[in-house]
Amino acid sequence: MIAIIDYDAGNLKSVEKALHYLGEEAVITRSREEILAADKVILPGVGAFGEAMEKLENYHLVDVIKETAASGKPFLGICLGLQLMFDESDEAPGVAGLGILKGKILRIPDSFGLKIPHMGWNSLTIKKDRKLFASIPDQSYVYFVHSYYLKADKEEEAAASTEYGVTIHAAVEKDNIFACQFHPEKSGEVGLKILKNFAGL
Repeated sequence: MIAIIDYDAGNLKSVEKALHYLGEEAVITRSREEILAADKVILPGVGAFGEAMEKLENYHLVDVIKETAASGKPFLGICLGLQLMFDESDEAPGVAGLGILKGKILRIPDSFGLKIPHMGWNSLTIKKDRKLFASIPDQSYVYFVHSYYLKADKEEEAAASTEYGVTIHAAVEKDNIFACQFHPEKSGEVGLKILKNFAGL
């Protein structure tokens, strides 16, 4: 069973729908017991870093998430869910993130004349032998909606990257921890394959 963490974060239903389409059992929950009992856990997210961290605090989910991440079970952050897994973000100076991974969440610079938020399909440069991207061809296209991006501290933890004025670490993979800046649930067949790979871990 896959637990999708509910903290009023937007794309919950579409993630659940994609998993059900793949034949996976998934539940949207903020119950500590259900999250800790799940085989795998997804932290989705659409919205602002500071507000999201406030919601996670209010629903007493911060410790549950850290416990889950430390337990060794597969854990996937999606979009804002990826950003929340780091220490802090340019979007909300002074607000502490979950600190599960190391890196910086930076604003996409306006200086390149590119539209912010970055919204639409971009190709991924995928590193070899990454579990999340098994059987997915390099330069496959996925769907992004974001104004802030990850620059991981350790290049080897970036499983895939994309270019939008700057190099964006579009996915990370470290032990049992996985995260995507893009929306696999909105990325067609490629996105479904990524979710299938996660479900199959």
